[in-house]
Amino acid sequence: MRLIASIALLFTLHVSAFAAGPMKALLIDGQNNHQWKLTSPVLKKILEDSGLFTVEIATTPEKGGDMSTFHPDFSKYAVVISNYNGEPWSKETNDAFEAYVRKGGGFVSYHAADNAFPEWKEYNQMIAVGGWGARKEETAGVRLRFRDGKTVTDNTPGGCGHHGNRLPFQVTVRDTKSPIVKGLPMVWMHAGDELYDSLCGPAREVDVVATAMSDPANKGTGENEPMLMTIQYGKGRVFHTTLGHDVPAMQSVDFIVTLQRGAEWAATGKVKQAVPADFPKPDEVSVRK
Repeated sequence: MRLIASIALLFTLHVSAFAAGPMKALLIDGQNNHQWKLTSPVLKKILEDSGLFTVEIATTPEKGGDMSTFHPDFSKYAVVISNYNGEPWSKETNDAFEAYVRKGGGFVSYHAADNAFPEWKEYNQMIAVGGWGARKEETAGVRLRFRDGKTVTDNTPGGCGHHGNRLPFQVTVRDTKSPIVKGLPMVWMHAGDELYDSLCGPAREVDVVATAMSDPANKGTGENEPMLMTIQYGKGRVFHTTLGHDVPAMQSVDFIVTLQRGAEWAATGKVKQAVPADFPKPDEVSVRK
């Protein structure tokens, strides 16, 4: 009985560490084909402005550096956010990250983080679908589409990852039961951004939360492409957002709100944040400078 009581006490203390005050979050950057030195401070501010997180940043070595020196202690954090798209991490770091998420850690894949690690099987399961990085549908997996009221897979041969010119576009909620979009309008206007299309991967244990139409008039696919997704990986929760190419796109209020809500969900499995009054309407962009 004493052993059971001790285990219960340790579990209570572990839960309390995340429940009492802001949760600790880790933001990873250091290499990217996007301007991570500009976007990481914005990600940090957005998450901390929610009042739910204190954010630490772990920056990898530069390209060609000694990646064996990069080995964060993921277990210290309620959620890990990736702003990374670069050279592979060490096997030890990969293994530690897989274990962290599989055992219940939260993970947020932000924009070009879904371009990263095309050869890392477990990472691609975490993000469900990804693009670029020499990914090909024939080997990377299937594409996700939303057709006739449901999510379907598409295994048409071809490359993985594409976007047209940066324009505003509408985002449509597809899973109204997802805590991340609970209370949000069914359709809203997102500020000018890259609308990712044709992402492909294993697409397992994935829920397409929201989509956007990839307009053929803007070099798009004519398909409803996933913009917000949640993925179950072991006991861990993954929030995957394709939005937020750069700082102007990150100022779109829907990006701010869904990132905050997605990170809270990944960390806790719940969302308690209220819907802000300045959330965009179906035909009107809303931004915060």
